[in-house]
Amino acid sequence: MRTTPSVAETKQRLERTGQQHLLAFWDSLDESRREALLEAIVQLPLEHISSMLSQAASLARPAAADIRPVRPYLRNMADASKYRAIGDDLVKRGKVAAFIVAGGQGTRLGWRGPKGTYPATPVAGKPLFRVFAEQIMAAERAYGVRIPWFVMTSEANHHETERFFDDNRWFGRPRGDTMLFAQGMVPSVSLDGQVLLEHAWQPALNPDGHGGSLKALRQAGAIDHMQASGIEHLCYFQVDNPNVHVIDPLFLGLHVAAPDSSAEMSSKCVLKRDVTEKVGVFVKAPRLTVLEYSDAPKEIAEARDASGEIVYGEGSIAIHIIGVEFIRKLTDHPLGSVLPWHRAIKKVPFVDPVSGQRTDPAEPNAIKLESFVFDALHEAESPIVLRTDRVEEFAPIKNASGEDSPATSKAIQVERAVRWLKEAGIPVPCHANGQPDCVVEISPLTARSPEDLRRTMQGKSITAGTEVLL
Repeated sequence: MRTTPSVAETKQRLERTGQQHLLAFWDSLDESRREALLEAIVQLPLEHISSMLSQAASLARPAAADIRPVRPYLRNMADASKYRAIGDDLVKRGKVAAFIVAGGQGTRLGWRGPKGTYPATPVAGKPLFRVFAEQIMAAERAYGVRIPWFVMTSEANHHETERFFDDNRWFGRPRGDTMLFAQGMVPSVSLDGQVLLEHAWQPALNPDGHGGSLKALRQAGAIDHMQASGIEHLCYFQVDNPNVHVIDPLFLGLHVAAPDSSAEMSSKCVLKRDVTEKVGVFVKAPRLTVLEYSDAPKEIAEARDASGEIVYGEGSIAIHIIGVEFIRKLTDHPLGSVLPWHRAIKKVPFVDPVSGQRTDPAEPNAIKLESFVFDALHEAESPIVLRTDRVEEFAPIKNASGEDSPATSKAIQVERAVRWLKEAGIPVPCHANGQPDCVVEISPLTARSPEDLRRTMQGKSITAGTEVLL
């Protein structure tokens, strides 16, 4: 059992690391806030802050001359059925779990609450968490197996997320099949490396990025739980994409059996809409990596081949499969992960340790550190990429309006539903311009594919001008 260090021990540690100012207001704090401050300080990586900042500052961007395009696998490849069968068997044998990164709030959408509680679907307005839960339940029914679901929250939304799951009776799944745990935090530091104080009794902290999800899994005991349960592979996705295929047998089969895959980490991509789309792209530089749009040299970002196609167009959609043993290897590190730190210079309000005044800076005054999960690709022996269809699997909700908004997401969800109905041979009313004259939503519990619709909708049709929930 861990005990909180004494005040004297804490002072000595702060002196060794040059962070004595964190106790500047000690004499003015009551007992409960003193205890909170000591507990907060004990969790700070004070001995490593200098090296973390140095590593982030020296993080090299690949030169244009070192960047090459990737050759992804395609969903319609000749051996698709073989790999799909391999993935089916993997799920049936209980080797697969789902993992969602859901630490965000719905503030940018005008929604009060965790983003996973946002009503995302076009007819029923189902919250994102229910969409994913129904996908998992549908897969469990199809394969006759229980699929654990790991949900990473944040300090800001953990308790509210847990209440939401409770209020929704864990979406009809056994309580023990879902594990919620919070993302890690790292200190926000001044430009000269001093940990900022958010309050006199509390250091300023920020989430450690989606790369911190792997460390959070390890610290929550999820990796030990998975390995004790025989789970070998984790299907990673983020909370803002209702069209994600949470359990994809083709993707799983390629991950474990493609001749050039080490079964450590695999990723999905979609073709960029155009060269200006703000999405990271998969490249070889020389190892497989995601090149952020803000880091891409102009000649790379805008390159086209002789036929006019975008050369570097394999856009990352934050969908991965990660081997559980690979996660254990990545998290065997004093700081909990080998992933590199990235830095962002931001405005962070703070309490001045000299004057005691709270300051809202007019200019960026602090460094926020975070890690990215796709950096794990650098550590994988032979990662692969599967190109999927944008309408089929990518309908993100990121902005209140414009691109990647609730409106565009719902339109894509309807487009996919109509596509499935047409593939299943179900008549769908359309306007003269070809757009559907209906709004359709298909629950995963009704159909996981057009093939399922052929069985459930045989002899039925959709009426023009209606909203239909299947």
